Amino acid sequence: MKISAELKAFEGRIGYAFNQPELLLRAVTHSSMSTPNRDDNQRLEFLGDRVLGLVMCEALLEADTAASEGQLAPRFNALVRKEACADVARQIDLGAVLKLGRSEMISGGRRKNALLGDAMEAVIAAVYRDGGFAAAKAMVLRLWGKRIHEVEEDARDAKTALQEWAQARKLPPPHYRELARKGPDHAPVFTIAAELKTGESEEATAPSKRAAEQAAAKALLHRLENP
Repeated sequence: MKISAELKAFEGRIGYAFNQPELLLRAVTHSSMSTPNRDDNQRLEFLGDRVLGLVMCEALLEADTAASEGQLAPRFNALVRKEACADVARQIDLGAVLKLGRSEMISGGRRKNALLGDAMEAVIAAVYRDGGFAAAKAMVLRLWGKRIHEVEEDARDAKTALQEWAQARKLPPPHYRELARKGPDHAPVFTIAAELKTGESEEATAPSKRAAEQAAAKALLHRLENP
């Protein structure tokens, strides 16, 4: 099977040439483009998530031989979460080669974190199926690069960390309030406030509610821990 010039260029960006290019085509095909004769990337995404997890487990263990499980777990979560996968997908311009249905095209699917993250996992699985674990591991380590060594020492999920801070002081869980939503429907920008019962609050703006909540929680936690 021959692939398009776009996909050939994409192989160059990920540093891997497929022996079975149909696997790559499947990896970049969103469910909105699936037909009885064209498979989408959902099953590959399921597999790629597990392959990525194993690669990151090994990489973190090798990067810090003295770290405890409690230290490694939040670092692992930071490296494999959907936002991290989407960031890598943008780095290699994965969005440009995605096969999307009309509705996803109109709604800005090429820029969505969830869609890009899923496709990145599918590409990892496609490389794994085509060239084995060693090939998938080499690609992941190359693409994630210095992220693995620069992941924050305390890479806890900010919302979880803020909730734990509140619980330790016998406070109710933090409340997240949407202050504003701007921009077109296909590319909204949210401003969210993270608030504690005691009155402390911080706000943040991001392209998704989840990201804005995380950023607001991180900002509030930083202020509380650094008075």
